[in-house]
Amino acid sequence: MQPSNLTRWIILGVVGIVFAFPILAMVEFTFRDGLSGGHTLDHWTGLFSEDAARTYRGLFTAVGNSLLLAVVTVGIVLVILLPTMILVHLQFPRLKRVLEFICIIPITVPAIVLVVGLAPVYAVVVQVFGGSIWTLAFAYGITVLPYAYRAIQSNLDAVDMITLSEAGRTLSANWGRVLWHVLLPNLKRGVLAASFISVAVVLGEFTIASLLNRVNLQTALLQVGQSDPYVAIIFALLALLLAFVLLLSIARIGRSRRTGSDS
Repeated sequence: MQPSNLTRWIILGVVGIVFAFPILAMVEFTFRDGLSGGHTLDHWTGLFSEDAARTYRGLFTAVGNSLLLAVVTVGIVLVILLPTMILVHLQFPRLKRVLEFICIIPITVPAIVLVVGLAPVYAVVVQVFGGSIWTLAFAYGITVLPYAYRAIQSNLDAVDMITLSEAGRTLSANWGRVLWHVLLPNLKRGVLAASFISVAVVLGEFTIASLLNRVNLQTALLQVGQSDPYVAIIFALLALLLAFVLLLSIARIGRSRRTGSDS
């Protein structure tokens, strides 16, 4: 039994209010003028002042670190997870359940427990690759596995990849051309969804970076929040805005794809 349109709108309205209320409170807080009770734009305009680059240099560095981690993490998903899933889907379908189980495991393990297991591994990673911030993407590549897997797998199940690949091979195309010109265009929605969700997860991650003594956006926000909570909330809102834009982009791409298929 499908719920009526009225029921759907009521549910969406309640969920929207639950999410919107704390966000609106955050926006209002960024305009407060201290304890005077008034409101001001100084906290926003102060970010563009000459002293802001020096005062919040650590925060801007953390933003750069998080963006670098997002790029490397997405690269890990696209270079390792995506080809593996395509290979299993086409050549080893009996291993689909095994791969799904492996990819879902990280969501069942608390981040702090995951760090305990990663700590000795990172002792080796630091010796091999150094202590650069980008090495944290190895851990993030594990944490985003459940979300990236579901996004790509739903697209794989919706497209007859076996028939497409066999058609390409019948036309004498090698596996590289089949993958690039036939399979990936049909997996665009799943790949973009996995990439955007990975970016959103990386931008919001705190526990692993904090316990492994790395500086990313969330750890920097905690430090800045102890001295200037207004700037910390402003950057948190900007990170939320970026995540919303990415999720809306996924929905728009999926809608445009369905529209193209219907036409």
